[in-house]
Amino acid sequence: MRQLLALAALGLGAVVGAVVPSGTIEDYIAAEMPASGAPGVAYAVVTDGEVSESGARGVMRVGSDEPVTADTPFVIGSISKSFTALAVMQLVEAGRVDLDDSAGDHVSSLAGAPAGAPSVLELLSHTSGFSTLQGNSSRGTSDGAAPLEAAVAALADVDPAHAPGTRWEYSNANYQVLGRLIEEVAAVDYQSYVAERILEPVGMHASFVADGQIHDEMASGHTPWFWTKRPVAENRTDVVTAPQGGIVASANDLAAYLAMMMNGEDDVLSAEGKARMMSPAGAVSPFYGLGWYVDTAEGTVGHTGSTPGIETQATMIPAGDDAVVVLVNGGSGVGFGETTQLRFGVTAIALGLDYDGEGSRWSQKALFVGLALAPLLYLMSMAWAWRKRAAIRAKSGAAGLFSLWFPLLTTTLAAWVLMSLVPSLMGAPLATVRVFQPDLALAMTATAVGGVAWALFRLAIAYTGRRTVVTAGLAPARGPGQ
Repeated sequence: MRQLLALAALGLGAVVGAVVPSGTIEDYIAAEMPASGAPGVAYAVVTDGEVSESGARGVMRVGSDEPVTADTPFVIGSISKSFTALAVMQLVEAGRVDLDDSAGDHVSSLAGAPAGAPSVLELLSHTSGFSTLQGNSSRGTSDGAAPLEAAVAALADVDPAHAPGTRWEYSNANYQVLGRLIEEVAAVDYQSYVAERILEPVGMHASFVADGQIHDEMASGHTPWFWTKRPVAENRTDVVTAPQGGIVASANDLAAYLAMMMNGEDDVLSAEGKARMMSPAGAVSPFYGLGWYVDTAEGTVGHTGSTPGIETQATMIPAGDDAVVVLVNGGSGVGFGETTQLRFGVTAIALGLDYDGEGSRWSQKALFVGLALAPLLYLMSMAWAWRKRAAIRAKSGAAGLFSLWFPLLTTTLAAWVLMSLVPSLMGAPLATVRVFQPDLALAMTATAVGGVAWALFRLAIAYTGRRTVVTAGLAPARGPGQ
């Protein structure tokens, strides 16, 4: 699943290609939006430290005529990590937290647990040892505890996949822990802290933090559904994911936030603190700072974001005080209906970066089509097996046994690959894949189940319909008197 992989591995260098797209941003959006399948898009551009341009196209929800505007709030996904990192750095500058402190020093539920061993710096830079899969996995929560508190407490039973500080791996678990750290150190919930210490001072008046409530004023997410997109059931925000991806902001508000990050002034955070956030965190994290991806070769700093049915991108060139944010209320499919070219193209035009598009994506399209058609092929194969049941029942000997049982082995192996191995490689359990890309999850599940069902159906035909052959001997002749 391409978008979930982007959560873990997409750096800003991906914007680099061959040529800068031609035309205006509005012209580019008009040309690219139909292929993306996105119902709406909003953007805002910062030039020389000031918001110089903003705009939008499309609707907030399919079936509605309410337009998206540059002031429409979107759930911004992992761009939210920069807000959490900024909040932590405020506590660092206030002398209440040290970057070398361990998580367990400030998060009581993790004290003495392996999950509490990583330092604050390691959590900020994704070098804590938590894996992508661990960060995307749901866990049981404690009765009576606040959702974020309970989710972080559940990590006490989780051993990080790697030793802290030894390798870089993107993980939402890092920022859940940091969100709880903010709550315990500041003695206030995460939502209140970010709203009072960041959103209000920056002037982000159309923005807020996920509070678990339904917000009709938000752009609705639209998840991929077999070459189309369908809206999520409701605009409910998630308190647990707030520190990692639950800030809700408009394009104009995010542009103001990016301008603040680049202004070189002591305000919400010191200029030195901002610079540190936008610099590589260390040798183990050469392309990620504190809540931001960093491309030193291109001079860009930024982040992408993804929540169910929403994809976002924020990119800065701090040296020129230039930036752009792009918000799309459509999630990418596999090969079909991807928003990458829309987001990257707008970014390239706004910042003068090279970008020559994503290409045909034919291999991804072929993979998805194959998965979508496989269950139908298995059904046809079952019908064919029933039609040829006499030949199946006639199989015998070693070759016959191999022909009957080998398909069960191969389809069971394929089911394990689709249901377990592939989600693990994607860094997300199948349940998470189902939330972000329900069509892909359904195709994978139907293919896995369909293959095993076909193999078992053939075996049932072979062993339940065979005729029992009885050899009857002739009774001996009876003589007279017998």
